Parts: sequence; C-alpha cells; structure tokens
Amino acid sequence: MRSALLVIDVQNDFCPGGALAVTDGDAVVEEANRLMSAYDPVVATQDWHPPNHCSFVSQHRGAVLYGTVRIGGVAQTLWPDHCVRGTAGAALHPALDTSRVNLILRKGTCPVLDSYSAFFENDRRTATGLAGYLRALGVRRVALCGLATDYCVRYSALDAARLGFEVELLAGACRGVDQPAGNVARALAEMRAAGIRIS
Repeated sequence: MRSALLVIDVQNDFCPGGALAVTDGDAVVEEANRLMSAYDPVVATQDWHPPNHCSFVSQHRGAVLYGTVRIGGVAQTLWPDHCVRGTAGAALHPALDTSRVNLILRKGTCPVLDSYSAFFENDRRTATGLAGYLRALGVRRVALCGLATDYCVRYSALDAARLGFEVELLAGACRGVDQPAGNVARALAEMRAAGIRIS
C-alpha cells in the first residue's frame, strides 16, 4: 500500500527566532529528513500568506493577540504576522532536505480565509487539491510530521482521516504551540478519537 509523508509547515517563522516560533520547532527537521526515505511521495506544506492576511492581529484594530474573531462566519484565531509570502520567514527551514520533496503545497493564500489543513481551507469546503493528487498516485496511507501539532498538523490529520486515508501521526517529529494551554493534549485526544494512529 503506497504511503505518503506530509511534512507540515517546517518554516522559519515557526522555528526559534521566527515570528510565531514553536518551542523546539527546529528539532523536527532532522527527524523529517530521516523519515523521507521511507515514503513516496513526500509533500511539504508551506503557509504563504499575503501581507494583509485575516489571521494577522495587525489587521484588526483593537484586537488581542491569540483572540478570536469571526470572518465570513468562520472563527479565526489572531496570530502575529507570520509566513508572509516571499519573505525569509515563509521559507522552508534551510536544513530541510527539499531534494526529496515531490510537491510543495502552499496554503493560506487567500486574504480573507485561513488554511490550517493541507486538504481544506478553514471554511471546511474549499479543497486544496491535495487529496486528488494523493489518490491519483495510489496513496492510501498518510503519515504526518511537522508544525504545529495542535493546529496545522492536527487539522491535516483529521481531514486525511475524514477523507478515508489511513493516518499516522509521527508525534516525535512534531511540536505544538499549546495555545491555549492544554491544546496539544486536546489535539492528541481528538486525533485518537478519530482513529488516527499516534506513534
């Protein structure tokens, strides 16, 4: 059975020193590189936000960092400006072995809609095309690593399971934001409940 590896958002802004740094985020790079040889295809995702993206707290006067607003009926957490397309912060980590990556999928490109999942925008309806790509290659199993466990990894894994893929979370090669506190534990519980294997 063909298995794909999804390397989620291993970008400079999510690593130490970045605009939205995940604690120990760069620790996933070496493990992701090691894992790549066991999967075909390998897909790397990349947040690729316009400068006026709706998820940026700077775009909402009087808003609070990590607060929530509703945009077009969709709940949106407000983050520091991060992964602005074409910037160094949006680039994949320089030590990530992109020579083994078959597809780089850029998401979060719409100014008024965020995209945590590699499969769908946050409206839960607009597909990125990843499922079709994987199915065309005969992929039935998906393994995930990267950043962050409780956001983009979580939603990508849940969507993969919902779409009928067999899903494994490679937890040792993930790190979480844990915002709000306890969010990583909640994410892991939700993934287990959805039948996702966590190893």
